[in-house]
Amino acid sequence: MKVEQISVFLENKAGRLAEVTNALADANINLRALSLADTSDFGILRMIVADHEKAKQVLKDKGFTVGRTTVVAVEVPDQPGGLNDILQTLSDSKVNVEYMYAYVQPGGTNAVLIFRFDRTDQAIEVLTGKGFTVIPGDKLYNG
Repeated sequence: MKVEQISVFLENKAGRLAEVTNALADANINLRALSLADTSDFGILRMIVADHEKAKQVLKDKGFTVGRTTVVAVEVPDQPGGLNDILQTLSDSKVNVEYMYAYVQPGGTNAVLIFRFDRTDQAIEVLTGKGFTVIPGDKLYNG
């Protein structure tokens, strides 16, 4: 039920992000979801990719600093209050959300939320116990 995410630390300068996407494209690695956070000096690119082991090696070979993190993907109805239902459930169980990002597929009825929790196993147990759909990594990687 856990998903492997890779994080790439980038200098905050023109072309750096394109170097990452170029390396992944050349290696035929598909991006499934991503988030980019920045400061004035650097950024952190968080990605779910079709082949995280290969992506990590390709990017390391290109000189990037790459980390790996376990996250959780949760499917939620794409309607007002969908995110709030999940967050309230987690709050009631004292599970902290460290960060999150989301995507919606055009024409779909659900959104996919990617979470990093302080207590991942407890979060999965709470969410599945309340009937939320936690998406396994292999389904997310391969669409």
